[in-house]
Amino acid sequence: MNASTFLKASHKLMNIPIKNSEDMVHMRVAGKLAAEVLDMIRPHVVPGVSTGELDRLCHQHIVEEQKAIPAPLNYNGFPKSICTSVNHVICHGIPSNGRILKNGDIVNIDITVIKNGFHGDTSEMFCVGEVPSHAKRLVRITQECLYRAIKVVQPGITLGDIGHAIQEHGEANNYSIVREYCGHGIGRIFHEQPQVLHYGKPDTGTKVAEGMTFTIEPMLNAGTRFTKLSKKDGWTVTTKDRRLSAQWEHTIAVTGDGYEILTLRPDEHF
Repeated sequence: MNASTFLKASHKLMNIPIKNSEDMVHMRVAGKLAAEVLDMIRPHVVPGVSTGELDRLCHQHIVEEQKAIPAPLNYNGFPKSICTSVNHVICHGIPSNGRILKNGDIVNIDITVIKNGFHGDTSEMFCVGEVPSHAKRLVRITQECLYRAIKVVQPGITLGDIGHAIQEHGEANNYSIVREYCGHGIGRIFHEQPQVLHYGKPDTGTKVAEGMTFTIEPMLNAGTRFTKLSKKDGWTVTTKDRRLSAQWEHTIAVTGDGYEILTLRPDEHF
């Protein structure tokens, strides 16, 4: 048994799904559709728009144009089709007609679609109008953390290597790394094994194998790493000190010699 075959067999024992070539065809479709939604919504992310309107537009596009399913809607009770996390909201922000974006806001829009039974999951940070330089820097460094982590991916590395790439760059730029929320395996199931932490030590944790598909979605805070979960809605996660947070996300497939970004946007310069 060669090393690649051994890794795949051991991952099955750990309940980490390994995708075959047919699965990957569907994963590419779902990933492309998720990326398309972000392209579609971009011109609408302007001062004066409500996050509820952004949700309505995305829902309509996914259901009517893509003939797909918005995965977040009714997922464990989540009430909307996308997540919109504004300023100090770290993740899982619930769109609302009463939440109006204003000049200077930063907002993460998180999209997950289901097509032919497979999920594609991605998110992007949007700067609304004229955004302060310190907010732009947080957005930029968080995206750099994502890209650095992706470039580490290949068979045989560990999940600790991915987390370390994020933590090292984020903390070197004086940001803190959220630890309570992480990336995840994805495929027929929205959130499957393994968990992909955004901090860690090199050469620790589960080894990465060809055929694994997972998200990398670093969350960086301008202040401390500590978080607060809303008691009111049970979903919205904010920074405890109410300072800004940013997040970017891609769905990644592990190939024989590296990685494939399944949710790469056409205009994205990776």
